[in-house]
Amino acid sequence: MKILALSDVESKALWDFFKPERLEGIDVIVSCGDLDPHYLSFLATFFHGPVLYVHGNHDGHYENTPPDGCICIEDQIYEYEGVRFLGLGGSMRYKEGPWQFTQTQMNRRVRKLWFTLASHRGFDVLVTHAPAWQINDHDNLVHTGFQAFRRLIDKYRPKLMLHGHVHLNYGMKAERVRTLGDTTIINAFERYIVKIET
Repeated sequence: MKILALSDVESKALWDFFKPERLEGIDVIVSCGDLDPHYLSFLATFFHGPVLYVHGNHDGHYENTPPDGCICIEDQIYEYEGVRFLGLGGSMRYKEGPWQFTQTQMNRRVRKLWFTLASHRGFDVLVTHAPAWQINDHDNLVHTGFQAFRRLIDKYRPKLMLHGHVHLNYGMKAERVRTLGDTTIINAFERYIVKIET
């Protein structure tokens, strides 16, 4: 399966200078948050597979303007062609606002998924906005990763984790691709294409 992962910055190649052939061979589009809902709706118009998304910390406006033709996978597992996508959006709480959580709040979200995780026998792709604790995150509160994500990776050993939030153009020495055990972890900033075995 070929996944087009997106996050944080709208790709000019996929919007301003869009050509349909740029989506050829892609099976699933996954948004890791903080993208204009009209951008995702635009892509869904030209794409024949599912466009999945979680919320970023700046996506409070999705409540009134959700991306048309797209599937929100927050707090659930979405299965497509045998691949199980688990969605957990939001970032560390650094001010008042939607889609921001403390470590305790994110732990609580994950605990509520125990039955879903058990009934699906785990998951293959973890889709988040924030990174996992001490993997592609930073010491400042805004870009600190969630400990719950690290535990999910350690316990279920998914093939892939896709996240955003840590912009690769911030100069924070962020890495695009990392590995933790059997899991490949990708910062989906702007756009990135990855293949996984189905």
